[in-house]
Amino acid sequence: MEKDTSSNAATLGFAPDTFKTMVADHWADVGRIQEKSRKKRVYVALMLAFLVVAYILKRDIQGDPLRMGLPHFGPDAMLWILPLAIIMAMGLMVAMPFMNGRSPHTKYSPDEIDLRFDDVRGIDVVLEEVTRSLQIFLAYKSFKDELGGNPRRGILFEGSPGTGKTHLAKAMSAEAGVPFFFVSAPAFQSMWFGMTAFKIRSYFKALKKAARKEGGAIGFIAEIDAVGASRGGVSSSQMTAHSEPGSIVHKMVSQDAGGMVNELLIQLQSFDSPALGQRMGNKLIDFANLFMPRDKHIKKKEAAYSNVLIIGATNMAGALDPALLRPGRFDRILHFDLPSRSGRRELIDYFLGHRQHDPEMDRENLREELASMTLGYSPAMLEHILDEALVWAIRDGRKKLTWRDIQRARLSEEIGLGQPVAYTEHERDLIATHEAGHAVAAYLCAKERKLEVLSIIKRRNALGLLAHSDMEERFTKTKSELEGRLKVALGGMAAEQLFFGESGTGPSSDLTTATQMAAQMVGSYGMGKSLISYEAFSSDVRSSANLVAKVLSNDDARKEVEELLQLHKDQVAYVLDNNRDLIEALRDALFEREELLGDEILNVLKEAESKRPDSLHLQPKTAIVLD
Repeated sequence: MEKDTSSNAATLGFAPDTFKTMVADHWADVGRIQEKSRKKRVYVALMLAFLVVAYILKRDIQGDPLRMGLPHFGPDAMLWILPLAIIMAMGLMVAMPFMNGRSPHTKYSPDEIDLRFDDVRGIDVVLEEVTRSLQIFLAYKSFKDELGGNPRRGILFEGSPGTGKTHLAKAMSAEAGVPFFFVSAPAFQSMWFGMTAFKIRSYFKALKKAARKEGGAIGFIAEIDAVGASRGGVSSSQMTAHSEPGSIVHKMVSQDAGGMVNELLIQLQSFDSPALGQRMGNKLIDFANLFMPRDKHIKKKEAAYSNVLIIGATNMAGALDPALLRPGRFDRILHFDLPSRSGRRELIDYFLGHRQHDPEMDRENLREELASMTLGYSPAMLEHILDEALVWAIRDGRKKLTWRDIQRARLSEEIGLGQPVAYTEHERDLIATHEAGHAVAAYLCAKERKLEVLSIIKRRNALGLLAHSDMEERFTKTKSELEGRLKVALGGMAAEQLFFGESGTGPSSDLTTATQMAAQMVGSYGMGKSLISYEAFSSDVRSSANLVAKVLSNDDARKEVEELLQLHKDQVAYVLDNNRDLIEALRDALFEREELLGDEILNVLKEAESKRPDSLHLQPKTAIVLD
């Protein structure tokens, strides 16, 4: 059986022909067992068919052919049917806890999964490691018997939600051609004491049974931290309001919670237990050996290797019990990070290739811009944004998404849907001037920022907004870049005071952002008068709120933060005062259209600049540092 995986060859570092050959070679062990199981099923089906046909022929020869119809129980049937029904009902009630202990998994055959490695994008490093693990999984006999190695039994996928953990696990199963057993770890938990461990045993039993028939099986346990949390702290999270420490309920819940981890550890270590028929045969051999001298003992058959690969997924790997992560259980931990810019671009190309879109979305610059402005997006978030863009297109009576649909989808998902609010004339003027002040400050004082959206449409608690991002994907900031961000944050307040003589309540969130940024510059980044880091004052979890409290509680640091904020407010006010025409142009455009996107903002600004007298064109558009 040969898979078409040549398109991923470059990503995985193999030549196409070499990669295909490796997959075909590694398929031998699993494929041999699958073919053996197929022939066995055919033989059994033929044997059953032969027995049925022989029975029908026997009845026909005897002159008593089979007749269709309901059975006849006789006149006294109720005398035995009713007691039998009562006994069956009582047996069902007794068996209910055991029925509850069935494995809660969902089994998928490879044909039911329409994912392949070609559909996995943006995680090339993880995909390469997974491919190598899958090659060993497929060639487990060669790896074990010929090379003397122990095939990998467990892989832990760790990463933020939506980064492709389940997606890749399904693709692995489809590529390997083996059954996929999906289960959510919380589904193991049961109201019956001890049934959680029973469900875990049932799950692994089903995996091993499938592996014997199909040559291998892949089990995927989502949110594995629900049953694999560290035994040192798991019981506290399981306590109820009525389980006081030392009570019977407390002890039972503690034992059950710890039992989940213990059972999981045992099952991950005992894959090669013999099947029922082999166990019965070994018991007979044990009985026969009781009557035979030691040198004549019959040798029992060893348990066959169960080719099972367990994949656990979690976004809290630090909460797992350390015993789960030792070699022999989860041998490899793979971290699923958020995609880089190139990874996002690859995902965008893939998602747009499966969705109807306007020809404008085939432009390289738009796709690059979308990849740039989606920093921090997971693959699931990217796909969702494009789905929402299609919804916006359908609302407008179109069947193809456009760039504007994507922008509207981003705004509605990140900030909220636009709310039709009737502003007063003064409010409308104030909000438009405020947002125009932000945009002009970003245009003149933060050259590394790209203007994306300028709006005066109310969304959640925001009466208006300016969305801007880095020109290039960056992971660090310089002092001058942070100072430019401060000016952008304070630009709205400066514009209000410049045009109205006073500011309103609108700059509240801007001042919060600016204060946090200034406190980090002074107390964490060493960009103030002192190199002391206020992060070193405590071993608590780092947070901006905690840092701001530390910095502002110190009189000298507080004074420095205040001076920094006042300095950059004065600077941006000076710049805006010398560029009133730009603010007025954006304000008037917002009056007319309410929302401007990307190039529309720049076009308004450039048009306003083109109308200036020639003498003003020579003036540099930069902030003048005040003493």
